[in-house]
Amino acid sequence: YGLLFQVEKGYKLMKISILIPVYNAEKYLAACLESIVNQSETNWELLAVNDFSTDNSEEILQNFARQDRRISVFQNTAKGIIPALRLAFQHSTGELITRMDADDAMFSSKLADLKAILIENGRGYLATGGVQYFSADELGAGYLKYEQWLNHLTTQSLNFTEIYKECVIPSPCWMVFREDLLLCESFDRTVYPEDYDLCFRFYKYGLKVVGSPRILHRWRDHATRSSRTMEVYANNHYFNLKLPYFLELDWQKDRPLVLWGAGKKGKKLAKMLENKGIPFYWFCNTPRKWGVRLFGTTLDNFENITTLMKPQIIVAVGAPDAQEEIKIYLSKVGVSSEDCYFFT
Repeated sequence: YGLLFQVEKGYKLMKISILIPVYNAEKYLAACLESIVNQSETNWELLAVNDFSTDNSEEILQNFARQDRRISVFQNTAKGIIPALRLAFQHSTGELITRMDADDAMFSSKLADLKAILIENGRGYLATGGVQYFSADELGAGYLKYEQWLNHLTTQSLNFTEIYKECVIPSPCWMVFREDLLLCESFDRTVYPEDYDLCFRFYKYGLKVVGSPRILHRWRDHATRSSRTMEVYANNHYFNLKLPYFLELDWQKDRPLVLWGAGKKGKKLAKMLENKGIPFYWFCNTPRKWGVRLFGTTLDNFENITTLMKPQIIVAVGAPDAQEEIKIYLSKVGVSSEDCYFFT
């Protein structure tokens, strides 16, 4: 009993380092910082990096730092979110690491819930939780669908099963042991979108996801958020991450590789595969495209997929209804869902 008590006490003493890049966030920053200060978990440090803000973000950060010794403020040495995260991590001292966005807010139990998951499971695990989008304006349907999809995966801890669709770990709602973040190369890579790249590295190095069933994070949408204004977060950058990671982590060279879909996304992937010199079969649902040769491959009737032995299938079809039809068809012809990768 004494040993168990000491172990439990040691876990409770583990400090959480919160990394937060800040750029021109004066409109939302105080609310963000207040949500951190008001956490039920009190053993944390906040490492805020001012990323060359031109508004009053620096003053707000310094005011909070003067009132709470757990808050430290640094000036970025190179512009950008990745250098800011790198700098914050370099100054961090906690055994547990998490990230926060300067325009978001935490529910009061967020840090405690994520920490509890890691304490229960130990090294090799990644803790996450539900997210809730909010905005001063009306939220678009796309954000609400993404929220619903992401939370559905999280409550079942199945995030990595659909990693090629979208970023399945919300960037401001994860926590890992320091050693595990270092194993996953922390913020060493200068690759954007940095949150999706880190998500792939969590997957690559075998971290297991455990999701809280509770909503832990409030994710703010507004016109000036980075994902709306920075080119590196545009959709055309996502395939540049997805395909190389698929080829590295899941592609089996001794099996037929299939690309399903001949729309804009399918053509982009076909061109990328051709440029890499990777042979593939190309199927689609549109009869008028069958027999057309593009990017070194001839488009074919999707029903001919049954002539292939144990294919791996990249589906580049975005419409949800069409995706469901493809899933049903592949199931009927005996293709395992594990061999089907949706790139959307």
